[in-house]
Amino acid sequence: MYDKSKQSELIRFARVEAGATVIDVYPGDGDWTRLFSDVVGPGGRVYSFVPAEVAHFKNDPVGRMRTLAREPGRENVEAVSADLMTMPEVTQPADVVWLHLFYHDLHTALIQGRGATAARFNRAVFERLKPGGSYVIVDHAAVAGAGTSDAQSLHRIDPASVREEVEAVGFMLEAESTMLANKDDRHSIKVFDPSIKGQTDRFVYRFVRV
Repeated sequence: MYDKSKQSELIRFARVEAGATVIDVYPGDGDWTRLFSDVVGPGGRVYSFVPAEVAHFKNDPVGRMRTLAREPGRENVEAVSADLMTMPEVTQPADVVWLHLFYHDLHTALIQGRGATAARFNRAVFERLKPGGSYVIVDHAAVAGAGTSDAQSLHRIDPASVREEVEAVGFMLEAESTMLANKDDRHSIKVFDPSIKGQTDRFVYRFVRV
């Protein structure tokens, strides 16, 4: 997890505010779900959305998010799980859809095994966001020009490909940030390699539904 200053900066960048509805896609340990819960307050809502494609993992991601939702003060959190393509059916219209280090997985065999594709998921996000809502993507950068070819092997993706795919369904890129950039990342090794784990070059995009 990032230091508190970067956490705050990312929350501001994502335009998560009091009273907002946020969908945290593939929440992992739930760190962002908790932060969003604190920010949106009792008048807001946070959907901790675990894709059914990963619900079978041994660390029980669905059970962990249900436990999180029962923590004191988390009445504004709802843990939900469904196929990625059916996300709009288990959530309410949102102000923010948040993907942290997950978008590249849309181009892996694991996620595509149940019929998900980046194009279909992006359309589902477009459907679920309110007009003017934010679609925020943070991910590990691949070398420029790599497209989606490193998504399976290195868990990286070319930022230009992400922008092209998301804009193709009607989103507009509203802002981007270099706050998580790392010029010393060679982009040629897997993100889990000890030499780069936690320090990868990451891009931050905010798209808006217009």
